Amino acid sequence: MRVALCQISATADPEANLALVRDGVCQADGASVVLFPEATMSRFGVPLGPVAQPLDGPWATAVREIADEHGVVIVAGMFTPDPDGRVRNTLLVTGRGQHLGYDKIHLFDAFGFAESRTVAPGDAPVTIEVDGITLGVATCYDVRFPELFRALADRGAKAILLGASWGAGEGKLEQWELLVRARALDCTSWVLACGQADPGPVTGTAPLGIGHSLVADPRGRVVAALEGKPDVLVVDIDTDVVDTTRAAIPVLENRRL
Repeated sequence: MRVALCQISATADPEANLALVRDGVCQADGASVVLFPEATMSRFGVPLGPVAQPLDGPWATAVREIADEHGVVIVAGMFTPDPDGRVRNTLLVTGRGQHLGYDKIHLFDAFGFAESRTVAPGDAPVTIEVDGITLGVATCYDVRFPELFRALADRGAKAILLGASWGAGEGKLEQWELLVRARALDCTSWVLACGQADPGPVTGTAPLGIGHSLVADPRGRVVAALEGKPDVLVVDIDTDVVDTTRAAIPVLENRRL
């Protein structure tokens, strides 16, 4: 399966960010799946309530039209309304007859930022099927919770698509790479992690991105990665490697807790 990771730097304007989605898909070089970061609809650091829309709203519908035009599945972060007045941090999955969302389960209440003040958590893992292959989805802070990645593997996922807007800070780049590689080892699956590009010097605690999107194979090896700037990474993943790895290192079968 060919997957494109589109490392963008989203603005606070959803319409402008749709143009980034269109451009990224055009650079996907024959990919079946095109992965964008968390908060593709709008960057963090601005009020999210006014930009949130349902999955059948104009923004998600426009993304679906782009996906249908190019015959791909697009995975991109957006915000949807929650009944309690907050929003959901939703990873939109659309194209090839699919149109659904994964609501981020683990909210980023860390490093001086409190996502839960404005964002309501999801409560259910999500998998999809593309070209006969089961894929899991996850969002940013989820990467610190190995139980979610194992749950996705238990549901058949051979690759997990992770969208992120990773916060900058001391040691955060090293943590990002380490966590992506560790989750690949935990669930013996591919992990394809696409982050927001590094926006340069900023003020405040909102996580706006550091770039460095990467792909780790089921043995935790980094097979491809980007630097900090906006860019597109196209990779071919061999899902047979998942089967051979799980046969050699059957950590999912050997669990006792």
